Amino acid sequence: MTPKTAKQTAGRRILDAFRAAGAIEVAPDILLPADTLLDLYGEDIRARAYVTADPVRGEMMLRPDFTVPVVRMHMTGGAEPARYCYLGEVFRKQDHGDTRPDHPRDNEYLQAGFEMFSRDPDADAELFALFHGILAPHDLAATMGDMDLLLDAVAGLPLGQARRELLAHHVWRPRRFERLLDNFSHPLRPRVLAGNSAPWTGLRDREEMHSRIARMDASRTDPLLPPEWRERLHRLFAVAGPAPAALDELRVLADHMPAIAEAVERLAGRLDAIAARGIDPHGIRFDASHGRHTMEYYDGMTFSFTAGTRPDWPPVASGGRYDALTKVLGQGAAIPAVGGIIRPGLIAELKSC
Repeated sequence: MTPKTAKQTAGRRILDAFRAAGAIEVAPDILLPADTLLDLYGEDIRARAYVTADPVRGEMMLRPDFTVPVVRMHMTGGAEPARYCYLGEVFRKQDHGDTRPDHPRDNEYLQAGFEMFSRDPDADAELFALFHGILAPHDLAATMGDMDLLLDAVAGLPLGQARRELLAHHVWRPRRFERLLDNFSHPLRPRVLAGNSAPWTGLRDREEMHSRIARMDASRTDPLLPPEWRERLHRLFAVAGPAPAALDELRVLADHMPAIAEAVERLAGRLDAIAARGIDPHGIRFDASHGRHTMEYYDGMTFSFTAGTRPDWPPVASGGRYDALTKVLGQGAAIPAVGGIIRPGLIAELKSC
């Protein structure tokens, strides 16, 4: 087992590299308010967060990630542009079920991270190049995705607005997404909701439920999704391979899905900017579905670096763009933002191998 001191040493070296890139070190609280932040993480982290109740402060949670509290800190008074870095523990439940696995993952581990608030169109490429340079000695595989592509594709489907919004909300949950696609591709069976005089119970009040029923009734007149559009969507999700080849495939697909054309050209510009920083795009794997398996607050570029010799590990590093998160935490004010984290513990284990 790698000593904790070795993990901390690896973390401080990463932190030094982030500082050299112009970041200011910050230290968000370990105990965070759960009521306002937990919903921002998505279903996966919500299920794995350690939550407790404080008699004065209400529902609280141990810090499951740094990005959300750093964004909240910045949006309550930070000037732009800004760069922050951090090093500290995060806490997540890792193992589910009744049986302890043979190789349990740590419920508490170090994260070193870098968050950049900038309107520079090359910020994505700069961040990726920074992580690529720090991780270069460790022979990791780089994968990139782009939630812009998927969200634009969903927004361009020939469906009613309510159905498009529902699909966009569930794009990070593939099984639920597929069930919705199936529902929207076939006529819905009529439902008869019987009335009764029983007292109203449940988390939703009467007005909320009547509004939901009205939306369900209205959606029955929405147009069905033609089979060719579902096929195009699946073709998009399946695009994967060396980034330049994937870009060629996406450009062909954009002829049939015009809504993704702008996102495809933004991706082309990002790859050019990465190449201008001395990184061969052929060494980057592009996976159109990559962002569907990351934090739900990412809404643009996503990336990860993984150890090919350890397929059982989570990504050694990951990150992406989260513009919408700044708007939520900024109460309407927003600034483009991108960031990522590295796990110093895994770096230390790689060095000890």
